[in-house]
Amino acid sequence: MLSPFVNLSRASRAAILTIVPLMVSSSALAQIQINACDLNMDGVVNSADVTLAVNMDIGLSSCTAKIAGADLCNVVVVQRVINAIPPGTCVTAGSPHTVTLSWTASTTPNVSYNIYRSATSNGTYTKVGSVGVGVLSYIDSTTLAGETYFYVATAVNSSNTESAFSAPPVQAIVPFP
Repeated sequence: MLSPFVNLSRASRAAILTIVPLMVSSSALAQIQINACDLNMDGVVNSADVTLAVNMDIGLSSCTAKIAGADLCNVVVVQRVINAIPPGTCVTAGSPHTVTLSWTASTTPNVSYNIYRSATSNGTYTKVGSVGVGVLSYIDSTTLAGETYFYVATAVNSSNTESAFSAPPVQAIVPFP
């Protein structure tokens, strides 16, 4: 049986904007992705990028997309890549805000964690992400300015058995804009 989380907490600020300077050497210029929807970086958004987005969403390829949020791969990403096929435009995440969650490790060894979000504390929770064994934090980069979110998490053991939701839900209010 999996033990529940002892404490799921959010960062001291619900929304954190981190600016990281980008330094690129001349030898790395060939690896820069000009269009976020060009997932295979061949210079054009096409059906190969849609296939890659689908494979990332279902777990057949590593998630490297930076469209709906850093390393977030879901049906929203797939649809944005489809919409970006010429003459379309690649729409990337519009909110500069993130919510950083952290928690105390489960007493069950070698567990990963799933993170769920809802618009209300007693609403339906939708999985927004997961982290691997030993990772005790998650950054939700799919938040929208001015919205309030509630988060819960679960522990998942090596047999893929998932614990009950952590309680109580943690509230995060994302500032506007």
